[in-house]
Amino acid sequence: MKIAKAAQYTRHFLKIQCIRTVLIASAAIGSVAGLSQAPAYAQSFPVSSIEIEGNQRIEDATILSFLNVQPGQNVGAAQLNDALQRLQRSGLFETVDIVPAGNRLVVTVKEFPTINRVNIEGNKRLKDEDLLPLLQSQSRRVYNPSTAEADAALLAEGYNQAGRVAATVTPRIIPRSNNRVDLVFEIAEGDVVEVERISFVGNRAYSDRRLRRVIGSKQAGLLRSIIQSDTFLADRIAFDRQLLRDFYLSRGYVDFQVLSSTPELTRNRDGYFVTFRVREGQQFTVGEVTTFSDLPEIDIDEFQAVARLKPGQTYSPARVENTITRMERLAIQKGFNFIRVEPRITRNEADISLDVEFAVIRGPRVFVERIDIEGNATTLDRVIRRQFNTVEGDPFNPREIRDAAERIRALNYFSNVDVNTREGSGPEQVVVDVDVDETTTGSLGFGVSFSADAGTSFNVNFLERNFLGRGQTLGLSFDTGSDSQDTNVRFVEPAFLGRDLALGLTAYYRTTDQEFSDYDTLRVGFEPSLTFPVSENGRLTLSYQISRDSIKNVESTVSPIIRRDESSAYTSAVGYTYSYDTRRSGLNPTSGVLLQFGQKIAGIGGGLRYVQTTGLLAAETRVAREEVNLRAELEFGANTRLEGNSRITERFFLGPSKLRGFEGAGIGPRDPNTDDALGGNFFAVARLEADFPLGLPEEYGIRGGAFFDVGSVWGLDDVNCSTATSPNCVVDDGFSLRSVVGVSLLWDTQLGPLRFNFSRALVSEDFDKEQSFDLTVSTRF
Repeated sequence: MKIAKAAQYTRHFLKIQCIRTVLIASAAIGSVAGLSQAPAYAQSFPVSSIEIEGNQRIEDATILSFLNVQPGQNVGAAQLNDALQRLQRSGLFETVDIVPAGNRLVVTVKEFPTINRVNIEGNKRLKDEDLLPLLQSQSRRVYNPSTAEADAALLAEGYNQAGRVAATVTPRIIPRSNNRVDLVFEIAEGDVVEVERISFVGNRAYSDRRLRRVIGSKQAGLLRSIIQSDTFLADRIAFDRQLLRDFYLSRGYVDFQVLSSTPELTRNRDGYFVTFRVREGQQFTVGEVTTFSDLPEIDIDEFQAVARLKPGQTYSPARVENTITRMERLAIQKGFNFIRVEPRITRNEADISLDVEFAVIRGPRVFVERIDIEGNATTLDRVIRRQFNTVEGDPFNPREIRDAAERIRALNYFSNVDVNTREGSGPEQVVVDVDVDETTTGSLGFGVSFSADAGTSFNVNFLERNFLGRGQTLGLSFDTGSDSQDTNVRFVEPAFLGRDLALGLTAYYRTTDQEFSDYDTLRVGFEPSLTFPVSENGRLTLSYQISRDSIKNVESTVSPIIRRDESSAYTSAVGYTYSYDTRRSGLNPTSGVLLQFGQKIAGIGGGLRYVQTTGLLAAETRVAREEVNLRAELEFGANTRLEGNSRITERFFLGPSKLRGFEGAGIGPRDPNTDDALGGNFFAVARLEADFPLGLPEEYGIRGGAFFDVGSVWGLDDVNCSTATSPNCVVDDGFSLRSVVGVSLLWDTQLGPLRFNFSRALVSEDFDKEQSFDLTVSTRF
């Protein structure tokens, strides 16, 4: 008969034994030596004893347990083959022989060596301390070739995730004494494989340049040695497909598909060409919007009134979801439980529109039995639970559970969030399972910033977004520049008293050496605040401020209007700020509006009495197939004195951050003798701006811009700047508009956003301080 071929780790063949007994005439038994094939025995024979040879560390009992053959038992070919496979699959032995000798069964094994030490060699980009914890092969464990190969594959995958797809990992063993080996993983890292080009096929509505700004993968550009988003990662390409789909769906392309995303290696195998084949389809608008229900308690007109989906709008799933949420919230407010709203979409191919009918129906009678949370080692359960508007015992609402999952993800405390439901103790009970993976929430930053107006300043800050796992924010910052220092401590409790009520506590210490005049200021203060929602997109902040403001080191050469303020004064003020921001809702992905209005009333204690009013109205939209961004801003402020004259620390100053083309405090009332800027009690600025592509490869991050600013600061309580040497000095504090036109070069880099402004004042006063060039760069390490 043919003898079976030995497996990889088997070195011996079982000898053919001739067993003659009265009951058995003869038998030829082939060798039992491999997983791939086993010889056939003529018939079974009785085993009187089992002998084990070659084992040093492994106990006989352990081998017998895998063998599963007992003395006195009749065994045949199938049983011996199974026993051999069990011993080899145990991973404890390099070779295994099972030889029948008469009525004895001799088991000879050769144990795998013990790992003396595990080393990683050739790695430069990834450190040993990051790689070694990933390995299953550990010192003082039994060496297993399959485990070592799996570890090598795991290390290679780690390099693949870092963009080094050409990295190779080879496990090597170095024999040592006493059946020990050193296990060495030799790594050839190779170079980072970047995305050389990203192209799209099938897109008509949006250019390749616009779509490249949507996805997370970026083409390799000028800073390819620093930028990480241009590294090729297969997982990122898969995520890009979803980003493209979300982009098109939010703009009414309901039939959009990513047909394929094909990465191709370059000829030199040092980069990838990535091509997305897409099918856009047609852009749909909203047709007729109706509400239907056969429930007698439902007032159709009342539910229709809360719909924010209007005919003629570009269809967006976000708008539909928003309307559903509004209707279901209305049902809860009216005490209608188990009410569900289902959108029913009808296509109108003639006018490329979608009719939307919101069906208000009664859902199944299901309750939330409990909410189970796992994976949060640091974050307290209550931080996660308060993201649910549903508690145990409430009616089950699938949409609310999905919304809660999104709110948990938005916390940015977790790298992964899975929220699933399963049947509870009964068919009418549901258990919500929340499984999270925590991530780093603290940061320590060192930075430097520069602007032509303020010069160079350095920054050190610490921020913990999940302080002690309570979901609180604690921030410490220290900024120092050539003419100012600012120390700030901030604490935020986002769920004060267990409600959607953010408690903020801020303490600060600020000193300035005014570059536009010879005096210093010092402000020390404490500001508590409460912020809460008042509408879907509106929030209101109530605050209190107590501070001590000092004007000191006033030189004799400065304006007498400033010298009159040389003293310290306490401010005790209450205030409010209302903000309305549609940019957060995402209902219109191509535009947004921001409205802010606030007042601070000083005089509740303290020595200063005034009312300060500020406001900001900003709007932004994208045109020309979203290639051009248009922004318009209107900002204003007013100080109304309730007693006495305003101090210079209360007045407004305009610089390039608000009105480009002028130096800091470059416009407004100014002492004609000393040239000191005095600020004003009122200011108003309008800013119009557009930024657009310059035709350069978008991976460079360079865009062009144009702007037009107009504004003024005016109004003093005291315009008398007379002195003994200048008895007839009067400050011009009248309203006089200044206007500026300019162009910008915008460079978005990994080191920070750079902005180069080149401006020209169209209308200005003789005493204004113009600035034709401004560079702003903010770098964070």
